[in-house]
This record gives sequence, structure tokens and C-alpha cells, in this order.
Amino acid sequence: MDWLGLKDKVVVVTGGSGGIGRACLAAFHGAGARVVSLDYAAKNAEAAAAAIDPGGARAMGLGCDVSSESSVALAAQAVADTWGGADILVNNAGILRPGPLADLPLADWDRMLQVNLSGCLLTAQAFGRQIAAKGTGSLVHVASISASQPQPFSGAYSPGKAGLTMLSRQLAYEWGPKGIRSNVVSPGLVLTPLSEAFYADETVKAAREALVPMGRIGHAEDMADAALFLASPRAGYVNGQEIVVDGGLSQTLMGSVPRPGYQAR
Repeated sequence: MDWLGLKDKVVVVTGGSGGIGRACLAAFHGAGARVVSLDYAAKNAEAAAAAIDPGGARAMGLGCDVSSESSVALAAQAVADTWGGADILVNNAGILRPGPLADLPLADWDRMLQVNLSGCLLTAQAFGRQIAAKGTGSLVHVASISASQPQPFSGAYSPGKAGLTMLSRQLAYEWGPKGIRSNVVSPGLVLTPLSEAFYADETVKAAREALVPMGRIGHAEDMADAALFLASPRAGYVNGQEIVVDGGLSQTLMGSVPRPGYQAR
């Protein structure tokens, strides 16, 4: 049964070689969709696609710098030529350049926003035209709980993710009449190749797990499942929204405030 209604849909995933990107490729492919992995390095994009579908019949990888309008245009043209254009875009590509705001180099600030925010606009524009031509489709943007909970000493990461959530809402408003929905998945603590160094120390891992009400660190597949739902017709009246996938971490602020007589027994 095609319960999700995604059979033969064309799904483009930016940052497809990363942890969440690969999980999204696998989830959509498993739901019957044709998937396109975009990555700055073409060999990484191709490897991610081959890992999902070794025969290449329902998966392909393309090199693409999402911060470059011409690079995005070339990727969009390749998808149009091969499979007639996208039905769904998952904006997942992102970078992190840490640093305190007091002396953050402007170049680092600009580069993060170019990829994490402007890149999402460029891909939305290019693939959105293809989706609009089909009359219906979906955008899913991978933001972060850092969009609403400032992540210190991480440069432009939180401002960029906050901008992305607002970009999604504006796209939802402007493009809803075209049949295009736009929504956000905001991960909390997730174990991916980008973050695995944080969990190499078991003490740090245990301390992080203790912060999450569900008692575990999220998996890339947790995020992919949320993206799968938002992209599918099962979420056909969900537009301009954000699903926070963090095991309840973002709801724990008041638990850190001392309140005699209200502690767990």
C-alpha cells in the first residue's frame, strides 16, 4: 500500500551525504519515491545515492553548491531532464563555523548564512518552479531547536536557523495558492557524523542523555520520519508549521529552576 502517497514522486535532498540527509534519502526511497542527493562534492552525492539504490534506477547524486545560483540552476535542470522535475524538496544542507559573536569574522558569518539560509532560498526558487508547474508539492526545511533556543559560541548558526523558519512561513503564505506547502523539521540533539565527536566521551554522552526527557539522543531516522510525513499528502493541510523533534528537550527549561517542594520524588 502506498499509504504516504509518495510512489514515484521525485524528492530532492540537499546535503544528501550527511547523516540526516542519508536518512531522508533512505526513507523516501523506501516509500517508493525517486530520490536525488545533492552535495557540495559530487562524489559524496553519488556515493549516497548508490548506497540507497546501487542500480541507480530510482536514485541519483549530483554535485551542487547551494550557495551558488548557477550551481543550483544546473542541478535543477539535471533533475528536470532526467525525471521531469521535483515534487518535493528537503532543504537539509548546512554548515557550522563556531565562534563568539564578539569577534566573529564577518567572512564566517556570511558563509554560514550563504549556505544555511540563502542556499535554502535558492533551492526553493529553482525546484519550487518545477513543483509549481505540477500544481502540487512540498518543501521541508531542516532547521534546529537552536532557531528558538540560542546556541552560544556558534557564530551565525542560530540566527541562520531562525531565519530559515521564517523563510518557510513566508514561502507557505506566498506559495500556498500555487499548491506548494512549506514546513520545518527542527531537530534537537542528534547523533550524526557531524556530531559524533561529542559522544565519543561516555560521560558527555550520559550527561546529554540525562537532559532529554526520553532519555536518549535522537537518530537521523527520527528526523527523516518527520520529514516524510510533512512532505506527504497525509500532511496535505499542514502548511507553514514547525515540528520539533527533540525528545522533549526544549520543554525542560522550568525544570532547571529550583522550586522547593516540586522536585520529582
